[in-house]
Amino acid sequence: MLEKLSWDTIPVEEVTPSMHRQIIAGEKMMIAKMKFKDGFEVPLHHHENEQITHVISGTIRFWFGENKEQIMDLNAGETVVIPSNLPHAAVMVGDVEEIDSWAPPRQDWLDGTDDYLRK
Repeated sequence: MLEKLSWDTIPVEEVTPSMHRQIIAGEKMMIAKMKFKDGFEVPLHHHENEQITHVISGTIRFWFGENKEQIMDLNAGETVVIPSNLPHAAVMVGDVEEIDSWAPPRQDWLDGTDDYLRK
């Protein structure tokens, strides 16, 4: 039986005081709605999961590549598809609300072993 979900009923996890997220996961993909405070940094990392990031408000400055060769500012209403295993880092420019989707689901986010975000 299918279940209808609403972000209003999904628990909010405080990853850090500057990062809050809600997660909905299926068998083969996962979506997360997140809010970040200005200046929050996501360190350079990569993962097997293909990622789609859509910014609702604010700006995310991304760096892509092992040596951060490509810089991209993703503004409200814009989306980027990040291929599997592409190294990437980011910083929030202003307060940011965004939605990320991954396939397959991020197991480290589901089991709480995503230490790179919690530092």
